[in-house]
Amino acid sequence: MQSKLIYSLMLVAGLGFVSFASAQTPAPAAGATPAIPPTWAQGRTPDGMNPSLSPNPPGITALPADDIPVSKLKVPPGFKVELWASGMPNGRSMTESPSGVVYVGTRFTGNVYAVVTKDGKREVKTIAKGLHRPNGVAFTNGSLYVAELSRIIRYDNIEANLDNPPAPVVVFDALPKDEPHGWKFLTLSPDGQYLYFQIGTPANIVVPPYTHAAIVRLNLKTNILEYMATGVRNSVGMDFQKGTKELWFTNNARDWVDESLPNDTLNRLAHKGMNFGYPFCHQGDFLDPEFGKGRSCDEFDKPEMKLGAHVAALGMRFYNGNMFPAEYKGNIFIAEHGSWNKTQKSGYQVVRVVLDAKNKPVKLEPFITGWLEGESFWGRPVDVQVLKDGSMLVSDDETGAIFRVSYIKK
Repeated sequence: MQSKLIYSLMLVAGLGFVSFASAQTPAPAAGATPAIPPTWAQGRTPDGMNPSLSPNPPGITALPADDIPVSKLKVPPGFKVELWASGMPNGRSMTESPSGVVYVGTRFTGNVYAVVTKDGKREVKTIAKGLHRPNGVAFTNGSLYVAELSRIIRYDNIEANLDNPPAPVVVFDALPKDEPHGWKFLTLSPDGQYLYFQIGTPANIVVPPYTHAAIVRLNLKTNILEYMATGVRNSVGMDFQKGTKELWFTNNARDWVDESLPNDTLNRLAHKGMNFGYPFCHQGDFLDPEFGKGRSCDEFDKPEMKLGAHVAALGMRFYNGNMFPAEYKGNIFIAEHGSWNKTQKSGYQVVRVVLDAKNKPVKLEPFITGWLEGESFWGRPVDVQVLKDGSMLVSDDETGAIFRVSYIKK
């Protein structure tokens, strides 16, 4: 009953989800004003893609541990994947504190979780409830930062108060309030001075306000917000590369052009002020059918790699641990949440990106598969997190679980 109520509220709020029975909006009566389509359907043309396609309902419950088919997940030889923690409805973005506590944000349930490991056993604690899209989490100096839809909040001295968390401190509350692409992903700069996150476009394809479709950073000392890159439709995963200290991020491309176009991308922020093209150019070389008229993709900065159309590339991390074989050092792992706008689904996996000696991506290959079976899925990976022991966690908001990948062949 509760999940049905939440789902109904999301439909009323226009958050981009419809029931399958109403996926194709009926034509208005003669003389009637056409209904405004939900934001997910904006940009869809009558003669375009499969009109029955509509977003997957969100995962807002958690499967019991015994019902999670972890044995279906496949990893390369020498690796092992196991269920690490469960019971976190809609668990998504992750961060690990120096003490080993893993914090998990959500998009739809309003919760923030803490996974505590003691004597080899894990306990999931719900440390915040009733927040508004608390997707992004970051930890520094004993404090947990949480990105809600329109503000950043902070829980001080959180690890001494996991069973009775303090009221959060509001750090910054002047962010846009648009629901479409309004959830945030947080990452901390290498020097600990800035919180980086995205402000997504408020619709599928539109010329956005200057405040949107950007990568920004918040100075934690001065509370000044800086725009670092524009032309970014929506990124829900980013990480700094060790050595170069450059920010790399995933970007989700627009919908309703074609089932094979445009690609989601992997991007690199080499300097402040880069513009990656949205809404005029996508994937670095594809002009938008409407907004690209009279423009050139040469005006804009290029992505580092195309990741595939509509795979929903979300969380990403560089692998800098010491457990995986040496050839994995410095690789990028990306969680692909999976498509909804393709007749034949794609994504629903974690992929590995290999960089060459010149820091250029040269190979993209599956690393964890098995969530997708034919055209049905039982899980949807959202984020990856490399732990201090060198193993890697993968969150799944469909099952409300986190999986751990380790390397066992020495």
